Amino acid sequence: MTRLSSVLADGAATVTGSNVTWLVVVAVIAVLALAMAFWLVRQVLAAGQGTAKMQEIAKAVQEGAAAYLRRQFRTLGVFVIVIFFVLLVLPADGTGVRWGRSIFFLVGALFSATTGFTGMSLAVRGNVRVAAAARDYENNGERNAMRIAFRTGGVAGMFTVGLGLLGAAVVVLFYKQNASSVLEGFGFGAALLAMFMRRSPTTSAITWATAPEWPRTCSSPTR
Repeated sequence: MTRLSSVLADGAATVTGSNVTWLVVVAVIAVLALAMAFWLVRQVLAAGQGTAKMQEIAKAVQEGAAAYLRRQFRTLGVFVIVIFFVLLVLPADGTGVRWGRSIFFLVGALFSATTGFTGMSLAVRGNVRVAAAARDYENNGERNAMRIAFRTGGVAGMFTVGLGLLGAAVVVLFYKQNASSVLEGFGFGAALLAMFMRRSPTTSAITWATAPEWPRTCSSPTR
């Protein structure tokens, strides 16, 4: 048995002094990650959306993505409710831990859903902006398009890191030596939705539809 396992088995694990300081540091990093995510969202949405035809196609793609997310969340919502009660009746070190495990399962699922919803919603909005930036080849279009694409993808990453660290820090701070049991529920909730969250290939759809409008001097989109 490792030293950590021995400490946990003896119930001697505590969160005091420097440990609390580290938790605060982790929580601050989580908040900074979330702040960076919101900054990236503002930067992406501030970019141009191209021609009226491109915006029309992008709007249709956005409506399809929103319908997909609504249907997915309705289906997964049933499993989330069932698993909440299953975790509630499974054995644990006390009633408080059982409730904490189930509640933070919901929190993890909510964080995962927020990340997925934000990521896909911004992706379908960022795609048309990437295509619009790439068309402006006379003003470093390729570099600007790459910058927008990178920022669009970075939002989901920042949300994942920020919400994950924030949730874990709160669990450890409140449950201390029982944190591992509660973190099982938190991680399970996050992973459950993450397994089903997928992004559709919307970039190729927008690029293909706008291909006739690309200048002849620019490399044609891959078909």
